[in-house]
Amino acid sequence: MGDALEAVVRHHHRRRLRRLGHPEALEPAPRADLWASGDPPPRPGTKLEVLVDGATALPRIAEALRAARSHVHLTGWHLAPHFELIRGEQPTAIGPLLAELAERIDVRVLVWAGSPVPLFHPTRKEVGAAVHQLTKDTNIQAHQDPREHPVHCHHEKTIIIDDEVAFVGGIDLTDDAGDRYDTSEHHARRKLGWHDVATRMEGPAVQDVARHFTMRWREVAGEELQPPLPRPPAGTSTVQVVRTVAEDMYDAVPHGDFRILESYLRALRSAESYIYLENQFLWSPEVVDVLRAKLEDPPSDDFRIVVLLPSKANNGQDDTRGQLGVLADADGHRNPHFLATTLRSRTGTRADQLYVHAKVGIVDDRWLTVGSANLNAHSLFNDTEMNVVTDDAALAQATRERLWAEHLEQPLQELQGRAPHELVDELWRPIAMEQLQRREDGEPPTHRLVALPGVSKRSRRLLGPLQGVIDDG
Repeated sequence: MGDALEAVVRHHHRRRLRRLGHPEALEPAPRADLWASGDPPPRPGTKLEVLVDGATALPRIAEALRAARSHVHLTGWHLAPHFELIRGEQPTAIGPLLAELAERIDVRVLVWAGSPVPLFHPTRKEVGAAVHQLTKDTNIQAHQDPREHPVHCHHEKTIIIDDEVAFVGGIDLTDDAGDRYDTSEHHARRKLGWHDVATRMEGPAVQDVARHFTMRWREVAGEELQPPLPRPPAGTSTVQVVRTVAEDMYDAVPHGDFRILESYLRALRSAESYIYLENQFLWSPEVVDVLRAKLEDPPSDDFRIVVLLPSKANNGQDDTRGQLGVLADADGHRNPHFLATTLRSRTGTRADQLYVHAKVGIVDDRWLTVGSANLNAHSLFNDTEMNVVTDDAALAQATRERLWAEHLEQPLQELQGRAPHELVDELWRPIAMEQLQRREDGEPPTHRLVALPGVSKRSRRLLGPLQGVIDDG
């Protein structure tokens, strides 16, 4: 029954994209490179930095905001004015910082209007109160964007400063549903920990982030902003900005935009040595189909897929567990090519829950994406999302090694230059499985990493697809 429901969802997605003129999102035409088709194109000469975890990314955001000379444009799922970008003896909260900037430059903020059904948070009322608190007695211009489809939202997280610097990633400037400020050591702190990733850009790709903001601002606020100008080269990476925008949401994008899906499918199908995914969810049947095909017919004996997910997502858990069961079954447990893991905060033998909120994909040390999009129908078909993609092989490898050093609790130099499959077999799998066994035996943890258990329960194969049908309408 679960398979039948999933088939309905797949058929619906295919018909929908064909009707909208976007069949390439699911069926990308063969080509030598992995760039998504259409506009905006890949932009050479971009400087791209990957910022891992809130304690690294948030102070960099504060630093860039303070240096703004002309304007600040910000989008988000939610913004809490009291949220601190810098902590310690001289904390800096986002609301007062934006208010200070608005005394001398234009500050514009777009957030999701909130759930119209008070069963979900933040609600319309809660968002309205936050926006009122943000703008009261300030020159900040802020609007709530209600143009979402039922049960969907505006989920992108971007900051554009003077059309010269842009931040794109997964970190929300809020403590709603969890505090985004956490160090890469993820010490146990008697509350929910948070692992997340963002990017900072300078150069030509910034204009594409800025153009998207001006489009949304025009349609929501009714103000026509100065079109962002092309930026001169600032770095050595080629970067493509890709997004999800559902159809009939904005007049400027009447047929929608689904290039995050296309970008992922191109890259995953091309994988030859490994696929590494960090995500909040993994319940897109289209993505899982590609991963399953890779596991049923691996490109080589050394091919590996590693996924890092929350131990318990805030929704869609049945969907993710069911799809992990599909992948575990496809792997067959003969010569394991697949490993599903999660993280927890840890100090000594004390462990607390840690939420994996990052949205990162790396393939073969030659393709990297970071952004706001989860691997579910919400992010790939319905919510507004933005990711950046690069073919900078050095950056892709460095990002993988940086993330793996954190998760494996290893010095970075111990991992650099080693083959991914060796690290999976010699470190990832033994650590994750040992920690799972310790947990099942009631023994205290000795590591943050742990394997995800119980991924093949049959009930998940029904509950997940059923929720997928409901969510996708």
